[in-house]
Amino acid sequence: MSYIVILVSAVLVNNFVLSRFLGCCPFLGVSKKIPTALGMSGAVVFVMTVAAAVTWPLDHWLLRPNDLGYIHTLAFILVIASLVQFIDIAMKRFAPPLHAALGIFLPLITTNCAVLGVTELNVKGDYPFLTSVFFAFAGALGFGLALILFAGIREKLEHADPPRCFRGIALALVTGGLLALAFMGFSGLVGDKDFNRAMAGAAQPAAEEVAK
Repeated sequence: MSYIVILVSAVLVNNFVLSRFLGCCPFLGVSKKIPTALGMSGAVVFVMTVAAAVTWPLDHWLLRPNDLGYIHTLAFILVIASLVQFIDIAMKRFAPPLHAALGIFLPLITTNCAVLGVTELNVKGDYPFLTSVFFAFAGALGFGLALILFAGIREKLEHADPPRCFRGIALALVTGGLLALAFMGFSGLVGDKDFNRAMAGAAQPAAEEVAK
C-alpha cells in the first residue's frame, strides 16, 4: 500500500515538472513530437532510477562514513554524467534517428534538475534504499507522463492559428501552465503527511524480513 501512495504522489500529486518545476528545459525543448518525447522519457526513467540506486550506497557507505557529505552534490553529478554518456553512446549506436531528434537535450540530462533533485531529496529525507529507488522510478514516470501529454497537446496546436503574440514558446508556456493547473486537481489524493508516512513505512516489511 505504501508503494501505491508513493507512486500516486510522485506521478500525479507532486509531479516533478508540473508541481516541483524540476526538469523544465527538456519539458519545453523535447515536447514538439510524441516519438521524441517517448525517447526522452525512457532515457530519463533509466537515468533517474539507476542514479538513485548508485548514489544511495555512494552516500551511505562512502561519503557519510568519511565525513564527505559536503561534496555529495558533485559526486552525484559525476554519477549522472556517466550514466548519460552511456545512454548517449548506446542511442547513437542503436537508434541514430532518435539520437539526432533529441540533439543537445540528451547530454543536458546531466544537468537536468529533476534527476539531480530526486537524489538530493533521497539524501535529505534519508530514505531506505528500496524506497529511494522506487521514488526515483515513480518520479521519472511522472516526468514522462507530463512530457508525453504536453507533446500530444503541442502536436494538436500545430494545426491551430493563434494570435502572433502567442506563437512559439509563448503558447507552449501557457499550455504548460494550464497542464500544471490541471494536475493541481490531484492534490487531494495524497497529502504530505500520507506521503512521508508511506516513505517511512515502505521499508518496514523489508526490515522485518531481514530481522527474521
